[in-house]
Amino acid sequence: MCPEKVKVGVLGATGAVGQRFVQLLQGHPWFELTALCSSERTAGKRYGEACNWLIGGAVPTHLRDVVLQECVPGPECDIMFSALPGDQATTIEKEFAAAGYAVCSNASSHRYDPDIPLLIPEVNPEHMGLIDVQKRNRGWSGFITTNPNCSTTHLVSALHPLHVRFGIQKVFVATMQAISGAGYPGVASMDILDNVVPYIGGEEEKMEQKEPHKLLGKFNGAKIEYANLVVSAHCNRVPVLDGHLEVVSIEFAQKPTQEEIIQAWRDYKPLPQQLELPSAPQPAVIYLDEPNRPQPRLDRMAGTIPGMATTAGRLRPDPLFDYKFVLLGHNTVRGAAGGSLLNAELLLAHGYLGQVAATWAGAFELA
Repeated sequence: MCPEKVKVGVLGATGAVGQRFVQLLQGHPWFELTALCSSERTAGKRYGEACNWLIGGAVPTHLRDVVLQECVPGPECDIMFSALPGDQATTIEKEFAAAGYAVCSNASSHRYDPDIPLLIPEVNPEHMGLIDVQKRNRGWSGFITTNPNCSTTHLVSALHPLHVRFGIQKVFVATMQAISGAGYPGVASMDILDNVVPYIGGEEEKMEQKEPHKLLGKFNGAKIEYANLVVSAHCNRVPVLDGHLEVVSIEFAQKPTQEEIIQAWRDYKPLPQQLELPSAPQPAVIYLDEPNRPQPRLDRMAGTIPGMATTAGRLRPDPLFDYKFVLLGHNTVRGAAGGSLLNAELLLAHGYLGQVAATWAGAFELA
C-alpha cells in the first residue's frame, strides 16, 4: 500500500515553465499539487484568469478557480517547485528553504553555489550529499536543489555513460536551440523567422565553464571536485518550437570503438531507471540508427515518458577529435520542469523530505 501523496506547490505558476510543472504534476502518483504561487501582480486572482495558457489544451479544469498565492512561505506543502525568473529566485528560494521547504528549482540563481546540488539524477545522485552540508552551513531546516539549463542537461546525459567507461577529455558542441527556451513571448518573430540567431546570453559560459564540470565532478563528502575536461560551445537560437539539437565532437582518454560507444548508451541503466521512478524514461538514452535522425519534430517526445529521454544518432569518426554525433532533447520537459520533477522523485525515494519521505524511502529499501 502506497503512502499518502506528498503536497507540493509551484512558484511562478503562471509562466511557461510554471505551466509545464502544472501539466506534469497532473495525475502524478506521488505528488499532489496544492499551491499555486505567483507575483504580487497576479496573486489573489484565479489561476484560469491570470494564466495565459501556452501548452496544448486548456488550463486543467480543477485548477481554474484556484486562487494564486504570493511567493512567500506559508503554503501547506513539503516541496516547492520553482519556475521563478533568476532575479526573483535568488531571494525567494532562500526564504522558502529557511522556512523548512524542499525547493526543487529550475532557476539559474543557485546552480553554482558550492553547497547546493546541481542534479541530473542519472548522472550524479551522490551529489545529494551536499544537502546535509548546505543545511549545516546555512542553518536551514529546508534546502535547495537545482537542475542544469536545458542544453547542458541533454549534453551531459549523453556524455555520462561514455565518461564513466572511457573518460572524456575534450568536448566541442554546437547547439541549435528552440525558441521556447527563451520563455514567452521570447524571441520576436521578425528576429527568428527565416533566420538563426548565433548568440544566447550566458549560455556558452554555462556549458564551457560551469555546469558539465560540476555535474561530472566527484562529491568528496564536503564539496564537489569539478571534472577535469575542456568544453567549447557555440549556442544558436533557431526557428524550432521545442527541442534542442546539438552536434557534439569528443576526445577520449581511452578511445573506444564505435560499437563500444553505442553499446555503452544501450547498456546504460542508472539509478532512477533501476528504481523505476515515475518520471524516469526507460531507457535514459535512445540511440537511433537512421542516418537522418534525431530530428526535433520527430523525436523530441521519444521514449516511455514523453520528452524525458535524450536521443542520440549519427555517431561517426571525427577527423579532429575521436568521434562526433548528434543529440536531441526536449528543452521545456526534461530540460526544465521535468528535470526538477525527477530530482524531487529521487529526493523522496532517498528520504530527504522528512517523516512522509521516510515512509516512501522504506518502500525503496533506501532509508
